[in-house]
Amino acid sequence: MTKPFPEVSPNTWSFLRDPMIKPTGFREYDARWKYPEEINLPGMTALGLGLGTQMRKRGIEPVIAVGNDYRDYSLAIKNALILGLMQAGIQVKDIGPAVSPMAYFAQFHLNVPAVAMVTASHNPNGWTGVKMGFDRPLTHGPDEMSELRDIVLNGEGAPHEGGSYEFVDGVREAYIDDLVGDFKMSRPLKVVCATGNGTASAFAPEIFERMGVEVVPSHNRLDYTFPNYNPNPEAMEMLHDMADTVKSSGADMALGFDGDGDRCGVVDDEGEEIFADKVGVIMARDLAKLYPNATFVADVKSTGLFASDPELQARGVKADYWKTGHSHMKRRVKEINALAGFEKSGHYFLAEPIGRGYDCGMRVAVEICKLMDRNPDKSMSDLRKALPKTWSTPTMSPYAADTEKYDILTRLVERLVAKVDEGETFAGRTIKEVVTVNGARVILDNGSWGLVRASSNTPNLVVVCESSESEEEMRAIFTDIDAVIRTEPGVGDYDQTI
Repeated sequence: MTKPFPEVSPNTWSFLRDPMIKPTGFREYDARWKYPEEINLPGMTALGLGLGTQMRKRGIEPVIAVGNDYRDYSLAIKNALILGLMQAGIQVKDIGPAVSPMAYFAQFHLNVPAVAMVTASHNPNGWTGVKMGFDRPLTHGPDEMSELRDIVLNGEGAPHEGGSYEFVDGVREAYIDDLVGDFKMSRPLKVVCATGNGTASAFAPEIFERMGVEVVPSHNRLDYTFPNYNPNPEAMEMLHDMADTVKSSGADMALGFDGDGDRCGVVDDEGEEIFADKVGVIMARDLAKLYPNATFVADVKSTGLFASDPELQARGVKADYWKTGHSHMKRRVKEINALAGFEKSGHYFLAEPIGRGYDCGMRVAVEICKLMDRNPDKSMSDLRKALPKTWSTPTMSPYAADTEKYDILTRLVERLVAKVDEGETFAGRTIKEVVTVNGARVILDNGSWGLVRASSNTPNLVVVCESSESEEEMRAIFTDIDAVIRTEPGVGDYDQTI
């Protein structure tokens, strides 16, 4: 193939002929670009050729399931990717439009080793990307992404005979059957189903109805312009809209899904938005009754309750805090044979015997409904109020350029670790430790903490704080961590703050 040239740019002769791929699109565990500013269709074909070459280099059986989310340009991008995969001699099984977990399910359902899902996940329109993997239920991590990047950008994609194409119908129906089975609610349950007009609109309402849940629709019409808001259940705009619908409808709760259906957000019957890590603790408490002495993985952005909650401790639960990111979390859950992994962004990884270990917002919704069925005398607000009280910020994301953010983070981590070495206090308290498995999580002597890390998918840092004592302490932690962040001139404004 022609090696990508940096001078290729949109609206030029070469743009319609030669691959254009911005190197920063190869991230820790996803590939994401602005389209067509950072990648063109020949570039996506080059990516497919590179992925197919990577599979052959690793001795992976040359068969792959490929799907796409519901955006107006995703089909063209998927077709360009498929062309490259076929050039590499890969047998493509096209499952059509899908949520990401349906594509992961297809690996098992069709008994194929590899998957490539064309999606920009929760990124706004104008973005595209691919979630891919060839060791189910895992997806590419940093090593695989680095290898793929080098194959593609160095022009090492190797054509091979044997490529083929097959459209496989019926995977959507099999996926829904797998999720619901013969389960039916034994208690009445009224749920606001919020899909933000995204791909989950074609799945979630039917799944709820199959279980006997009364559905209150919320933006369930497929519309790739996202006329109401960008579907992202971590964003306060979506959560507030879900809360308003709960209050106006008298629903028992709201469950909301992101653009590609691998995340689930929760608002309770009182209209309270429950951050996903707290929902994880509620689920862990319930699952620990069924599976005592289980291990749960939580990402470093998550509440400290996975380790400190007395009820989880009483049931012998082991908490393991790990790197943020769906690929890291999936890998960790499998590696230590955990029952589940919970990520503050709303990615949950339910392993056997509940799920298959990949992140599936639909599976989470089903399991939350089952949880409510097992607790017929409890409301979601009852379960929320039963947790030990903490005060948490939303996930906040100050701007930092993709080309600079990791260098910036390295310096911030050094400064925060130095505070421990120098005996400094943080928010007026002694620093117990700084966990540096993924950025820096500054843990105070009372278990309160503040985190700064680099976003793996967008040009941002990520900041989260939690206090076990008060809102005032939470704000003090944010003030102190922000003061360190502000020593870096390359860091811009926050997308939201407290």
